[in-house]
Amino acid sequence: MKKEKLITVGVVVLVLLIAGGIIYFKLYQGFGIRDTPAEQVAKWIGENSILYVQTGCIHCEEQEDLFGSNVRFLTIVDCLDNENTQKCIDVGIVSTPTWIINGQKYAGVQTIETLKSLTGYQD
Repeated sequence: MKKEKLITVGVVVLVLLIAGGIIYFKLYQGFGIRDTPAEQVAKWIGENSILYVQTGCIHCEEQEDLFGSNVRFLTIVDCLDNENTQKCIDVGIVSTPTWIINGQKYAGVQTIETLKSLTGYQD
């Protein structure tokens, strides 16, 4: 009788572990943690726009700070970087921060809500 109880408990534990693994896998997309809503928004904006900045620009820092750690998902061009100076001139950047979205320039700090709208983000 004692041996049967141990086997039953073992089977129940095994089933629970397997079920837990399946649930975990489904919730976290194959063990890769899902993006938070803020990450999803930042990725969308980063894929559908370019932010032109200059190192040391207070308003550029203000713009980047709106995204917090998700700023890493944005496509950012620093116009003071020697590799990018000509690119900024070529696209007509006259002040920073400037966003280019769908070929249009938007100068100044933009709210995340405005950027979501301009890039066509769907909640």
